[in-house]
Amino acid sequence: MATTDWTHQRLEQLRQTRVWRSIFRRGPARTNRTRSLAVFGNFALHTLPVKVREKSLSVRATYYLGSISFFLFVVLTITGVLLMFYYHPAVPDAYRDMKDLIYVVSNGVFLRNLHRLAAHAMVVAVFWHMFHVFYRGGYKPPHEFNWVIGVGLLMVTLFLSYTGYLLPWDQLAFWAITVGTNIISYVPVLGRPIRFLLLGGHIIGQNALLRFYVLHCVILPLAAVGLIGMHFWRIQKDGGITVRDDHE
Repeated sequence: MATTDWTHQRLEQLRQTRVWRSIFRRGPARTNRTRSLAVFGNFALHTLPVKVREKSLSVRATYYLGSISFFLFVVLTITGVLLMFYYHPAVPDAYRDMKDLIYVVSNGVFLRNLHRLAAHAMVVAVFWHMFHVFYRGGYKPPHEFNWVIGVGLLMVTLFLSYTGYLLPWDQLAFWAITVGTNIISYVPVLGRPIRFLLLGGHIIGQNALLRFYVLHCVILPLAAVGLIGMHFWRIQKDGGITVRDDHE
């Protein structure tokens, strides 16, 4: 007990020093009010809710599907940046770079397959997450706007998967994009302009590869980051996640 009291006194003295008070603006979080202030004033914690319902912490509430989807997005971002060091978005070089990743670059096969498998897993996780949120009633007030954001994230995820399909520039990618863009052209009124805008012309060539590369590596990831940030923020503003009661 004497050692504990001595340690507590020294800690209290340290908290009263000017250096400590310049770094930590508030005292120890011992009450609900000081705990709330600690969360609000912390750069890393201010996006988290001050209070959560106990049911929302259970595995069944979310199965951590949103966190899994975000983790896969981080993995895709890291592996995608690393792949950009070995890839040229040019028709003569794109397929050759993919072959170099397999036969020349150290651990290139692992890096490419990790990116590819994470992309497939993210599509599955986002779909599963949307289905689970719908089952839990996450589209109901006051969560309807966040549901729309989630639908937007689903569309961005699908577009990311689609635009990445062309980048290897092999036969599978070429004909998959050919079929996909031809389907888009049958959309009434806007179909043909959208196809022309995606391909940068009427055929799948250098312009199409460059545009899909920019969409995949710049525009869509930035849109995903913005929507993810807004999605997380709205979860806190709307009172946390939706928990479906057992009797419902």
